[in-house]
Amino acid sequence: DDIVLATKATMPMGDERNRRGSSRRWLVTALEDSLSRLGVDHVDLYQIHRWDPNTSDEETLSALTDLQRAGKIRYFGSSTFPAHRIVQAQWAAREHHLSRYVTEQPSYSILQRGIETHVLPVTEQYGLGVLAWSPLASGWLSGAIREGREITTSRSVFMPQRFDTTIPSNRARLDAVERLAGVADETGLTMIQLALGFVTAHPGVSSALVGPRTLDHLHSQLAAAETKLSADVLDAIDSIVAPGADLAAHEKNDTPPSLLHPSLRRR
Repeated sequence: DDIVLATKATMPMGDERNRRGSSRRWLVTALEDSLSRLGVDHVDLYQIHRWDPNTSDEETLSALTDLQRAGKIRYFGSSTFPAHRIVQAQWAAREHHLSRYVTEQPSYSILQRGIETHVLPVTEQYGLGVLAWSPLASGWLSGAIREGREITTSRSVFMPQRFDTTIPSNRARLDAVERLAGVADETGLTMIQLALGFVTAHPGVSSALVGPRTLDHLHSQLAAAETKLSADVLDAIDSIVAPGADLAAHEKNDTPPSLLHPSLRRR
């Protein structure tokens, strides 16, 4: 009763083709599985992890609305949806008299600001809560990654290509991090405080999601809860990474399918 419990569906849970996606069949099954694992009778927020191009908005929203009316979920939201899919889902809910997504969970950090261009204006227009994931940019903004240091974050072990500074996009990130570290030092903040304070400063963002693995990580991140960045600091950040800019757009997981699969852009 003292927490807001959220979970997700859509991503594969095994190799079976029917254990993934946003169909009615799978969303109901996935939720029942989650409730059983969690030992609860409902969740507060049930999120569609990624847009499923193989399932209509009407089917997905209808299933979510029925689960909501059954008391198994209280609210539902989307995650990493392109702006046009957020709009389409809002329209479908209205057209078919269904409940609508009330939250969106996008990737957002100082190094990944692309959602400022399209997604955040849309979520603000429709009154969606925004739960920003990866506000520390997979560790780039944790303070642990600096020029001349060996990169040994947990993610660098299984995703080394994201931290290889011989790759131009990663080199650009490291250069930005060095300049941001200077801003943090001048203002007496840690890099974590600067990074989380930046994300929560945007009026369209409701919260920044953190993923601590240790108590030290947790305490360092909670220290940013009351961080309020001044206009001068935010301007300094803008001069390093321009508003709306992504320094690694290929990592955002919201690329339209037609850009990934040639068959979808050719007759």
